[in-house]
Amino acid sequence: MLGKMLENVNKKHPLVHNITNYVTVNDCANILLACGGSPIMSDDKADVEDITTVCGGLNINIGTLNSSTIPAMFLAGKRANALSHPVLLDPVGAGASLLRTSTATELLEKVKFSVIRGNISEIKALAVGSGSTKGVDADEADAVNDGNIDSVIDFARKFSSRTQAVIAITGAVDIVTDSSRTYIIRNGHPMMSKITGSGCMLSAMCTAYITANPDEILTATAAAVCAMGLCGEKAFAALLPGEGNSTYRNRLIDAVYNLDPEALERGARYEVR
Repeated sequence: MLGKMLENVNKKHPLVHNITNYVTVNDCANILLACGGSPIMSDDKADVEDITTVCGGLNINIGTLNSSTIPAMFLAGKRANALSHPVLLDPVGAGASLLRTSTATELLEKVKFSVIRGNISEIKALAVGSGSTKGVDADEADAVNDGNIDSVIDFARKFSSRTQAVIAITGAVDIVTDSSRTYIIRNGHPMMSKITGSGCMLSAMCTAYITANPDEILTATAAAVCAMGLCGEKAFAALLPGEGNSTYRNRLIDAVYNLDPEALERGARYEVR
């Protein structure tokens, strides 16, 4: 089933509008091309409604907010909702500053999101108004592990029920859930935390998957998360002596480019509850 999600991305080549942060914008464009999608980057309020109209899905990433991009996010989100396009929110750094937290909270109030993807600290900041976000990274105190996974799933399902969005909490163990069904995903490699943008790239890729599979949002999101984690493993295995995180980023994108549906089915490590 997960392989079918990737097969649809390859067949449909979904066009994704990205309002994303300038630290990782190039990587997000490249990962979309690598996975079979097509990127457009636009964040000016005079432009975003037209761009969203011609795209199939919208990825909103709040990593580098400013007074110009914030209104653009609301305009694009509302236009995407009017057109029934899938929309993903990546609340980068929610909980780290008042601006980030309040903007993400207001977006949740005014835009209907198909998926909310972030680390556990960011999701907690949105869901319960607290969390120990460490810059844009999850705090170790919030980390998902086998000891607290049941409570995290319960928390995420309740947040999904409240927002009517699929909740994707990514880290060493990934949780992708709606209000009743949960994927627990164990693909990935620690090296992924050593490059800037692995989370931003995943959000862009998730948007391509849900745009190509609009009737299977939960499964499509899980497939994208498995695919990125699996490719993180493949990228590390391909590193040569003396190569580091810069080469790893390129090998990660290469692994996404070369991933096929059969390899995704074979390599995905998950359980469903």
